[in-house]
Amino acid sequence: MARVLAFDVNETLLDLSVLDGLFEEAFGDPGLRQVWFAQMLQIAFVGAITDRYVDFTSAQRGALAMVAERRGAELHDAVADAILARMRDLPAHPDVPGALGRLGDAGFTLATITNSPSDVARDQLRNAGLHERFAATLSADHVRALKPRREAYALVADTFDVPLADVRLVAAHAWDIAGALAAGCSAAFVARPGMVLDPLGARPDIVGADLGEVADGILAAAG
Repeated sequence: MARVLAFDVNETLLDLSVLDGLFEEAFGDPGLRQVWFAQMLQIAFVGAITDRYVDFTSAQRGALAMVAERRGAELHDAVADAILARMRDLPAHPDVPGALGRLGDAGFTLATITNSPSDVARDQLRNAGLHERFAATLSADHVRALKPRREAYALVADTFDVPLADVRLVAAHAWDIAGALAAGCSAAFVARPGMVLDPLGARPDIVGADLGEVADGILAAAG
């Protein structure tokens, strides 16, 4: 049974919807926040597929430029800087603190594994009041191989000196779940609004509508 729980950060633990107002100010459409995030992932994933490392912050800035170009809008540096700065100061989803508390009290080792650079991840968890919940704040940037590449999940196992089979990823992204399962981890999917699993991929054994339901599943599986 996996005793190390590795949590994705953006969207899984933290609520990106607070960025919507900045996208409305910049582009007149708060819905472009989701377009931007998907474009950022595409930039990062293309880098991973073609063996050209692109750090997450650079991918975010590049995706903003692409969104602006599609809209025929001028992207001022101050606007981009404001959005990236706000990424360091996102609130936790309401269900997160209680679920983490229950899992920690049950004896699980909790860590985060994020594609954000280490300094961003530390700011995010500290500003959300979550940093003391985790034994380690890990960044795929450390191994220069962003999730869903195997190296990112192996970083968790190596940090705690356990096999990959003893690590369970908890994430709200189908691509992250797929990467963890392919690497040999178990996984739990947080089906936040709009998030669905890939129908062509392997399915995790635990799925919940929020982190509270996922925690219920993990605790039940632990017996």
